[in-house]
Amino acid sequence: MQRKAYVPGVAVLLAALLAGCTGSSSDDGATDDSKPGGSSSTAPAAQPGKYRTLPEACAAVDHGTLDSLLPGIEQIADEEQRETAYEGTATLTYDTDRRVGCRWKVESTNATDHLFVDFERVVSYDSVSDDSKASGLYAGKETAADLPEPSASASSESEGSEESPDAGSSASPSDSASGSASASATPSSTASASPSASATPTSLQPRTLDGLGDEAYLNDTLSSAGSTAQQRTVTVVFRTSNVIVTIEYDEQPAVTGEVPDSKEMQDRARNLAAKLADTLDG
Repeated sequence: MQRKAYVPGVAVLLAALLAGCTGSSSDDGATDDSKPGGSSSTAPAAQPGKYRTLPEACAAVDHGTLDSLLPGIEQIADEEQRETAYEGTATLTYDTDRRVGCRWKVESTNATDHLFVDFERVVSYDSVSDDSKASGLYAGKETAADLPEPSASASSESEGSEESPDAGSSASPSDSASGSASASATPSSTASASPSASATPTSLQPRTLDGLGDEAYLNDTLSSAGSTAQQRTVTVVFRTSNVIVTIEYDEQPAVTGEVPDSKEMQDRARNLAAKLADTLDG
């Protein structure tokens, strides 16, 4: 019996139709599943910080500034030893693009001075920016410093000091006489007032600083460095973008009973901080 010739053709046609449907369905499925959740599922990239490198710490402080902070350098007679003192000693670090530091110690006829400078470049590996990460680390340092709350009495004290001449001029002669008597108090009363004179004035108390980097603070502590010696340490910490800079400056007088001058040391440390901020931006 003769077979029907159209059967193979029909089979081929059906196979082609089925293949076409299968391919279309597969293509549509691929399109639907290629971006599950859409573009909103991709987390935004964290913003990198401004700084990618750090300056050389021991070279960041010029000779003139070191002369001011460490007066004993100029008293070193040997030129080679003096140059070594200027160079300082670099702190141990394993990545100079992330952290660098330098230390100086110089003795003079009046005191022994120490200076430490540290640069830390913060890099965030989380979803937060480098600046945000650095700001968090800076906040931890400021909290650890335990700065006193700003005192409202500072302004009232200054107002009171401005009013004091008027109060004095309006005093009666008897008041003036009693004032003279109190001024000529016994030596014991004068001696008892001396410890308060060495205390840090309100205007020089530990505090946050304006105009230095993005945020900054200053700490000032006085401690005993032996039986009678007093050592003052002034610390300035500031953050500029993703870099945190720490300055520690301390002085111990050679003469027993002397107290390092707070304002002088703070002025020197703040001057150095301003120069280091310029070094970073330069």
